[in-house]
Amino acid sequence: MDAPLSGVVPVVPTIFGDDEAVDLDGTKRVVDYLIDASVDGLCLLANYSEQFSLTDDERDVLARALLEHVAGRVPVIVTTSHYSARVAAARSRAAQEAGAAVVMLMPPSFGATMSVPAPAVISYFRQVADAIDIPVMVQDAPLSATPLPAALLIDLVRHVPQVQYAKIEVPQAADKLHTLVRELGDGLPGPFDGEESVTLIPDLDAGARGTMPSSMVPHELGQVVRGYLAGDRAGAVRAWEDLLPLIHFENRQCGLRAQKILLAEGGIIGCDRTRAPLGPVSPRAREGLVELARARDPLILRWAR
Repeated sequence: MDAPLSGVVPVVPTIFGDDEAVDLDGTKRVVDYLIDASVDGLCLLANYSEQFSLTDDERDVLARALLEHVAGRVPVIVTTSHYSARVAAARSRAAQEAGAAVVMLMPPSFGATMSVPAPAVISYFRQVADAIDIPVMVQDAPLSATPLPAALLIDLVRHVPQVQYAKIEVPQAADKLHTLVRELGDGLPGPFDGEESVTLIPDLDAGARGTMPSSMVPHELGQVVRGYLAGDRAGAVRAWEDLLPLIHFENRQCGLRAQKILLAEGGIIGCDRTRAPLGPVSPRAREGLVELARARDPLILRWAR
């Protein structure tokens, strides 16, 4: 990349068939839809990709095949999180060799209680960074049992300069982003938010340079971010507020299943299955999601028609 990544970088969901086997062609079709949605980059193998339900072989196949399919059209972030620093470093090397522009990792943790202290977090990211030449994004997500207070993130960036991006998607994200941007300045060129962009405008006000949502409304969020960064905050607020009921429904009622429901509703994929034990949403929730989406006519419902 010639300049730091910014803008809208959605997570690519892993598409499964009715038998829960990976549907590689369906996943590639989602990639094409997202690129046509004018996204600024893509993120593979993240939590919203159901990375936790994939085998190592499936991860490798997906990363190689999707990076080959993207073929440099946009930069690609590959998630390489693992508790073991050795495994995370090996995953990150493989991602770089396959063509990733950035790797993203949560801090090491396992289950609800197995976390690591701050010095071990810095050592972990240093070991990963030493194995690769591309930038690292640290993912500050509620799923991790290892907390990342702002002071630790600041120390991490200062001790491991290859950590050039941070995805902040925890409660009070805007305050944390503000602190990071104030203290690190150009030392952290890529502050992003997440959580389906549910707090996007406050996060942009705090200094975020982009957002990492699901694949549900990236085209529409791109208009929000580009407008905001061009100086039209009022227009960006109006556009975001129009999307907000749909995003809230995704965030609170459906989770990662929302994007698959709308991808199937729009004819982009043939099956919205998630892998057991993650089952489908209730018919009531599905109906509510589709109703909110149809009222806004997003690209996801039009692209394949």
